[in-house]
Amino acid sequence: MSKPDFWSDPDRARSVGQRSESLKKFISDWETIGHDVADSLELAKQSEAENDENLKSEIEQELKRLTKTFSRLETTVLFSEKYDANDAIIAIHAGTGGVEAQDWAMMLQRMYLRYCQAKNFATEIIDTNRGSEAGVKSVTFEVIGPYAYGNLKAEAGVHRLVRISPFDAEKMRHTSFALVEVFPVLTSSDEVKINDDEIKIETMRASGHGGQGVNTTDSAVRITHRPTGLTVKCQNERSQQQNKKTALKLLQSKLVKFQQAAAGKQLAEIRGDVLAADWGNQIRSYVLQPYKLVKDHRTDFESTDPLSVLDGNLDDFIQSYLRYISKKG
Repeated sequence: MSKPDFWSDPDRARSVGQRSESLKKFISDWETIGHDVADSLELAKQSEAENDENLKSEIEQELKRLTKTFSRLETTVLFSEKYDANDAIIAIHAGTGGVEAQDWAMMLQRMYLRYCQAKNFATEIIDTNRGSEAGVKSVTFEVIGPYAYGNLKAEAGVHRLVRISPFDAEKMRHTSFALVEVFPVLTSSDEVKINDDEIKIETMRASGHGGQGVNTTDSAVRITHRPTGLTVKCQNERSQQQNKKTALKLLQSKLVKFQQAAAGKQLAEIRGDVLAADWGNQIRSYVLQPYKLVKDHRTDFESTDPLSVLDGNLDDFIQSYLRYISKKG
């Protein structure tokens, strides 16, 4: 950031600046708990010397708080895979269930955006395909922050919702599905090379919200990678060139799986199993009716407060998954 030409590329400068702020918070959290532990030790010595029951009670409460904070911070030692420290790209696709599933996809989008906000991660929408009545058919967005991919890789898979449908006049219980894909954003050191003759670039008018300039110019970009058949799309920037740049970054992230396959690793390690968003494939169930429960079917971790989970409180689920794959590995 101290280089003279740092601001010559505003997009990169903004990304680096956001990452810098996130790293500062990351360091600050560890420094804060270190100071708090030191203060608590001094307080414990004072309590023992004075035999003060009120002081002992205060120390017990502080110990509970510190234990909870440390449990959250200690998960950083579980980030050992190649791309864990990278930023992430999340793609959410509505599954079977029509408008109900599209609404569920939007609920998941909100959940992850709230989680990222709480973690001080920056987010940027890459592409949105809105539903005709409500919700989204699909949405893709980037998450910028330290260990964004390491945290969010736990979310890759099919998510199932059971609730009384707000779109059903008879108030019947409905089950909806959505697929969440998570990719690491590549850095310059591990960038996948894409040759111009390997891609097909198409431009089109952007759809949905975005203002008159977006919707009346061919600003949206779709790129097809001929050797693999992978297709990516970006339409959320006014500039066609910026959309092309973002789409290429997304394509590079998706092509990581082929590098992993060449190294003898499985696709599941980089993006989670690619399954149909339908019955029997879910990694996690969110039940709002007839009882309240969120259960991760991989780790068996549960929460009886689904509204809190849907509000972005995912740390416990993510930590349990990281410990699960650490033991499994």
